Amino acid sequence: MPTSSSSSNLLSHTYLLGTHCSKNENTRVPSSYCPSSNQDYSFNMANSIPSSIESVVFLVLMAGLRVRPAVSDPNDEACLTHFYSSIQDPNTRLTNWTKLNLANPCNIGLNLQGITCNNGRIYRLSLSNLGLTGTLSPLLSRCTNLQTLDLSSNALAGEIPSDLKDLTNLAVLNLSGNRLSGQIPATLYLCAYLNVIDLHSNQLSGQIPQQLGLLVRLNTFDVSYNKLSGMIPPPIGNRTGNLPRFNATSFQGNKDLYGYPLEGYRNKGLSVMAIVLIGLGSGLLSLVVSFTVVCIWLKVSEQKKAAAEEGKINHLMPDY
Repeated sequence: MPTSSSSSNLLSHTYLLGTHCSKNENTRVPSSYCPSSNQDYSFNMANSIPSSIESVVFLVLMAGLRVRPAVSDPNDEACLTHFYSSIQDPNTRLTNWTKLNLANPCNIGLNLQGITCNNGRIYRLSLSNLGLTGTLSPLLSRCTNLQTLDLSSNALAGEIPSDLKDLTNLAVLNLSGNRLSGQIPATLYLCAYLNVIDLHSNQLSGQIPQQLGLLVRLNTFDVSYNKLSGMIPPPIGNRTGNLPRFNATSFQGNKDLYGYPLEGYRNKGLSVMAIVLIGLGSGLLSLVVSFTVVCIWLKVSEQKKAAAEEGKINHLMPDY
């Protein structure tokens, strides 16, 4: 095996040889020592390097190109770990959601089911139609870079956590087609970038929060087929200006919900005939009560008058 000094001499000699051969015909190097072309020179140069040096160079290059695993954000780890512990996966669709993988969900080449990362942070969590059961963990709010949360068409139950207000980058919230109950969190209006709120086909109750009308970027809103009640807030049901409007299909299927754009329920779900009948009944009842009061008053007045007349007659009669 050549020593380091002999290798250096060989390289130096080859370099000088190539340099002088590149000069004009006055060079002192005999033409027999010069390669026939630049291509031959390059070939001879490469073949002059000992194999041990090639190996070292190769290893150095590979060490420089080695891909190191990304470091996960602790908030994302907590978000996914607690979410996974709050749900069940009866169809075993989340096979690669192991404790080790959840500790570094954005590691290059991992490709966790339903998770998309950008710059080492989770920005999309999409687990639609997987047959998942369980509840929504409040610590979903720890995925603070999340822009899309799609858990639609599963069998998730319980309430929508009010902690989702901390997802300030959230643009799409799709929890439709589950068994969620309770009220729609009014604090969702703090997610100012929301473009889509889809909560249809659940068991949500109570009123639609008026604060959601502050979401000026909202272009899709669907709460149909729930158990909502009360009046649709005008800032949502009857938007003005250049804001996108929502038609009746966004609110249908809620028996006790009324107000525009639900045309048939503008008067709290009562038909015009029913309102007329109620008005007539109230008027008739008022007349009956008034007539009864007048009759009683007249009768009492007559009795007082008769008593007074009888007192006068008794006063004029002589005593015997």
